[in-house]
Amino acid sequence: MKRATAAGALSLTAVLLFQLAAPSPAHADEWRDKEYWLTDYGITEAWKKTQGEGVKVAVIDTGIDPSHPDLAGAVSGGTDVSGAGDPRGARGLGVNPEHGTLVATLLAGRGHTDSGSGDSEDSADSGDSADAKDSGDKDKEKYDGPGNGPDGIIGVAPKAELLSVSAWIGGSNPGGVPIDDQLPNAVRWAVDSGAKVINMSLGSSSTAWPESWDDAFLYAEQNDVVIVAAAGNRGVGMIQVGAPATIPGVLTVAGLDRQGKASWDSSSEGISIGVAAPAENLVGGLPNGPARYAEWSGTSAAAPLVSGVAALIRSAHPELSAAQVINRIITTAKDGGAPGRDTLYGYGIVDANAAVNANVPAVAANPLGTIEEWIRIHRRGEAPAAPESEPPAGPAVPDIPEPQVPVAAEPYLEEDPVPAALVLGFGGLILLVGTAGTIAVLRVRRSGRAVPEPGTEGPPEGGEREKAPAELV
Repeated sequence: MKRATAAGALSLTAVLLFQLAAPSPAHADEWRDKEYWLTDYGITEAWKKTQGEGVKVAVIDTGIDPSHPDLAGAVSGGTDVSGAGDPRGARGLGVNPEHGTLVATLLAGRGHTDSGSGDSEDSADSGDSADAKDSGDKDKEKYDGPGNGPDGIIGVAPKAELLSVSAWIGGSNPGGVPIDDQLPNAVRWAVDSGAKVINMSLGSSSTAWPESWDDAFLYAEQNDVVIVAAAGNRGVGMIQVGAPATIPGVLTVAGLDRQGKASWDSSSEGISIGVAAPAENLVGGLPNGPARYAEWSGTSAAAPLVSGVAALIRSAHPELSAAQVINRIITTAKDGGAPGRDTLYGYGIVDANAAVNANVPAVAANPLGTIEEWIRIHRRGEAPAAPESEPPAGPAVPDIPEPQVPVAAEPYLEEDPVPAALVLGFGGLILLVGTAGTIAVLRVRRSGRAVPEPGTEGPPEGGEREKAPAELV
């Protein structure tokens, strides 16, 4: 029952994790102009140092169409873990088969020249197609920018290699493999195939994850792989972040609107959020057909932007561990919302240029935690491990002197006007009270009336009561 519930929740949110606009057959260069995040978030500056060369990024999704003009040469391998897809992960699956290609183009799209836009079928005859191809080749020869040309979608890491892992996310899988088995199989295959970054633009409505996922995420952690996951979208009911974005060590990405503020519909909230990236008014490539572009929104689109940044870092700094890559991304992020880390922006808003080029001190462990420690405590019930080394010495603690034992002081022999006045004052008061009492007694005695002792009634034993003189009445 637990496995079935987890799978159903994951399927639902993965299906609704993005909002696809109606596709348009507009010319590809119009789509390049819409990629505002390239300049606004430091990506074009980061390209001056690296474009993701030599880094493999696995996209665990619904499958990638490698025939898209903007993905020419980008997909270097793939597999299917659903039992129902193309063996190379090259065909979209499930109720949203275009999802994987949209993600792939944002992450590592290479663009193209106009002749590869896929619109050649609209030409009047084959001669027009040949002329368009010749024109495109000339444009490509002149182009010296990133990727393969000035048109179409260019990703954050246009020279990174993609590994496509197709899974059946949403609906009933005709291949018969449950999602609880597909995802760990996908992670293991990606690690074994040389991925240094894994993108997971999918999520669950539950913060918990099946135990069957533990070993796979631990395997990725032990093999120094960065895993990036989408936080989910409030607009489809994901109020809080769900698994796999809640797994310790995973870099969880929240969504921003066009103004750089936390998106209401295209993001969610949670303590596991690491960083925020654009999630509204985005564009991406679609598989198959002449209309190959669309606008879309959601953290499904924000996650590959951050995965692309991770690829840029791993290309520019191949000596860095996965923990250090994540640390660079979150420590260079620009603070958003409440000061410090919060549940909407995490550590802040991603800054690709700073993440690649800033001077960031190295760390020994992933600041987002480790799945290894979590398994040991929560699955095995072991107590947290004691620190392996002594903590660094802090400021010196001042010596506290031994308490002083009071010593009796010698009598003060000289006159002190203040204490003398106090003593004299009290002496005068006592003398005054004594004198007043004496006068009162004499007056009573003159009156001829004896003062009985306390507790006595009548005259003293052996005599009569003395009569008081009349003048004293």
